[in-house]
Amino acid sequence: MSALPVILLLSGSLRNGSTNEAVLRTAQDVAPSVKVEALLYDGLAGLPHFNPDDDTAPLPAPVAELRAAIDNAAGILICAPEYAGTLPGSFKNLLDWTVGGTEICDKPVAWVNAAAPGRGEGAQATLRTVLGYTGAHIVESACARIPVDRRTVDGSGVVADPEARRALGDVLRLLAAAAARGVATGQQA
Repeated sequence: MSALPVILLLSGSLRNGSTNEAVLRTAQDVAPSVKVEALLYDGLAGLPHFNPDDDTAPLPAPVAELRAAIDNAAGILICAPEYAGTLPGSFKNLLDWTVGGTEICDKPVAWVNAAAPGRGEGAQATLRTVLGYTGAHIVESACARIPVDRRTVDGSGVVADPEARRALGDVLRLLAAAAARGVATGQQA
């Protein structure tokens, strides 16, 4: 296990070449420089459709893996697109699977809006609402708008723009600090 705080990265997009995933891959790339370990969750496509009847032990294996990843993380960073004025259904499904568990409760969570200015607010509003139901601790100072132009994503799938990379490092640093404060006060981090 890493001595560094682990930040779980959740992409709300299933799209190949998604700028949302590029943002999270970039966060993963800059994480060592801010003394954080960033793990990208890649099970979104494999989650079953949420059904409250299935939200009991034993959980479906992909759901158990998601909840374990959340439980083992010090914090969570989300980057999700807006689709039809809200979160994509597949990502809302992921969040629905977290409501019945306690793993995300009091966990420091932030998001990055990678959309152009004036876009993505519907997804953010939905995210805020659903995270409220889960009991997650939204770290307002770590929530950021970092618009990403697809042309700044290099061949390895990361954002090359130095300002975006610096901003993502700041986001990770703020999440890790919130997690450390939670541990220091005895809360789950």
